[in-house]
Amino acid sequence: MKYFARLFAELDGTTSTNAKVDALQRYFDRTPARDAAWAVYFLSGGKPRQVVKTSTLRLLACKAAGLDDWLFEECYQAVGDLAETIAYILPLDFTDSDLGLADWVEDRLLPLRGLPEDEVALRVRAYWRELDSQGRFLLVKLVGGGFRVGVSKLLVQRALAAHSGIDAKRIAQRMMGYMDARTMPTAIKYEALVALNTGASDDFVDIFDAGQPYPFFLAHQLDTPLERLDARLGPVSDWQVEWKYDGIRGQIVKRAGEVWIWSRGEELVTERFPEIIALAQPLPDGTVLDGEIMVWADAAALPGAPAGAGRPASFALLQQRIGRKTLGKKILADAPVTFMAYDLLELAGKDVRTTPQGERRLMLEHLLAGTRIKLSPVERLESWQSFAVLRAESRARGVEGFMLKRLDAAYGTGRTKADGLWWKWKIEPMTIDCVLIYAQAGHGRRAMLYTDYTFAVWNRTPVDAAEAQAVVKAIEKREPALPEARAAKGRPEQATAPSGGSVAHEVASVGVTLQLVAFAKAYSGLSDEEFKQIDSVIRKTTLEKFGPVRSVKPTLVFELGFEGINRSPRHKSGIAVRFPRMLRIRSDKPLHEANTLDDLKALLNQ
Repeated sequence: MKYFARLFAELDGTTSTNAKVDALQRYFDRTPARDAAWAVYFLSGGKPRQVVKTSTLRLLACKAAGLDDWLFEECYQAVGDLAETIAYILPLDFTDSDLGLADWVEDRLLPLRGLPEDEVALRVRAYWRELDSQGRFLLVKLVGGGFRVGVSKLLVQRALAAHSGIDAKRIAQRMMGYMDARTMPTAIKYEALVALNTGASDDFVDIFDAGQPYPFFLAHQLDTPLERLDARLGPVSDWQVEWKYDGIRGQIVKRAGEVWIWSRGEELVTERFPEIIALAQPLPDGTVLDGEIMVWADAAALPGAPAGAGRPASFALLQQRIGRKTLGKKILADAPVTFMAYDLLELAGKDVRTTPQGERRLMLEHLLAGTRIKLSPVERLESWQSFAVLRAESRARGVEGFMLKRLDAAYGTGRTKADGLWWKWKIEPMTIDCVLIYAQAGHGRRAMLYTDYTFAVWNRTPVDAAEAQAVVKAIEKREPALPEARAAKGRPEQATAPSGGSVAHEVASVGVTLQLVAFAKAYSGLSDEEFKQIDSVIRKTTLEKFGPVRSVKPTLVFELGFEGINRSPRHKSGIAVRFPRMLRIRSDKPLHEANTLDDLKALLNQ
């Protein structure tokens, strides 16, 4: 554990890519395979399950350090990270342990789940006494389910390639599915990752399970203005243009008479989608398809499409299928899924990813002829201007824009331009002007700044600026502390800005009480300098504190962008938006001109 903790600290202490790769390689060079297997899992994005409640960890740390809860809270607010705060306040006495990472995880940490609280407390206190500050910090992250580190899977693959002498692309192939939560990392799995093949074949499927998928090829965002597309991309005849669907990216793997379905997150999701298993059964062995898992509404015809062609249903409907352990008849009937195939990665057991895009498309069309698997339609127009006009229909079609794929492109690994080129030409996000009402400090380098915001819109249009200001004055006089906010005081790991809250003016000027109703949270989109400016305003206009959250005087209007919008009975606003981000601070817009719930509902109707 202590060597992994030192690696974590080394990775966290530098922004240099080369320094991180060097640190990783040194770790793999000297670490036993069993420990390295878990290190690869965690560093590449594998999520440890929470085995101890963060509230329990906090309580145990306070007792061990002899601190009152209010003093711990002050420390937490200054540090901004629960694990780091605990590591700082625990007594420095410890007996150094050489127990490896695998022994810690498998024999000590995972068995904590489900134990009586007294036993958990006894073990955690004993574990802390075997670790220094770095080890304690890491332990809290692992048992609390909050492990994150500033390295990408790509850097881990580069380090493994340098360690083993194997091409990084081969490592990437072998790592597909490595983080699947259904199986634990083992020394055998790690050794297979870095093994040099001794046989004539270097096919990674021969080394791993028959259900092994391929690394996904990812597209780059295209932000080039329309008038410059010809210069940037060349003629449209060089490109394959398809609609960009809003579903779950996935691969169908058909080998040895069986079907496996993998998500882009490298999760094996076969059992969740029995309809796709049935669709894939007729495929010949040795077939791997790339595509999108979607709920498909056959009854709703696409604009300009033949009758009965159908269209993608809302992603919110697909979400009802995600994470369910059991699939009843109702959910299968209400949210039937299908697979929209748009690329062929393996045919008759042969890897065809280096075959040019145009040829792979012809092979895919021939393969799927006569099957019930949907084939992503290719649009053919004479100019980028014509495609821009068609792209304007995206929301009506239930899609996000276009995917542009060069006809001579190979199917690459990850987001790279080395093997070929894919662009995602998405439609502009939906936008709304909203008011900042709650703020919470960020994490990591933003721990000292208020960067996580809750936004609200008016429940109706204010009569004028004076009515909006009357609401602000009423809020200043009597800021409501909602029950969930009060309950969260003193428990920062549980305190969040009340997403269903509202702040109201007591006088109903036009028959309906004017309110600001919370509808979204966002923490990205602004520059560091802008966050510093907003942080200063938040500190000066704070009305109340509950845990790490501050309610603020409504003074700031933001333009918020988001990819999608759906009805949500879980929120008081009745609205949920997807991937919200701050586009800009609307210093030019007065408070009473912020948007309303009706404006959000109008976007819903689009």
